[in-house]
Amino acid sequence: MAVTLTSDRLERVAPGAVLYADEHQLVVATSRRHRGRWLIRFEGVDDRSAGEHLRGAVLTGEPLERPDDERLWADDVIGAEVRDRSGTVLGRVASVEANPAHDLLVLDDGTLVPAVFVVDHAGGAVVVDVPAGLLDVNRRDP
Repeated sequence: MAVTLTSDRLERVAPGAVLYADEHQLVVATSRRHRGRWLIRFEGVDDRSAGEHLRGAVLTGEPLERPDDERLWADDVIGAEVRDRSGTVLGRVASVEANPAHDLLVLDDGTLVPAVFVVDHAGGAVVVDVPAGLLDVNRRDP
């Protein structure tokens, strides 16, 4: 099966990893990168006709433990209040948008805040230190 991986956690495609297509459990037998995707063979899915029911399926996995580092995770910030260093509330994070340079926090009013400017995040709040004027040019309709 050709699979597009949307996770940076490569253990998702390691042999023995368990993925799900709805309630159907799939165990990775082998996997390898191929032209920006992954070619994965699942146990018990031995030919094209056996895998046809998986075409277009979204595969999910059990939650994984997070590394012990300071990475900013989307589920930590979505819904969080965003403040600048002086405490002024800028809005709430509605979503996180992938961007080649830096992921963007999309605020509820459409403002885009590059995640590189996050200086603290805890307790449902995100503190940012953005250059003067950046938020004025990074506003878009929600």
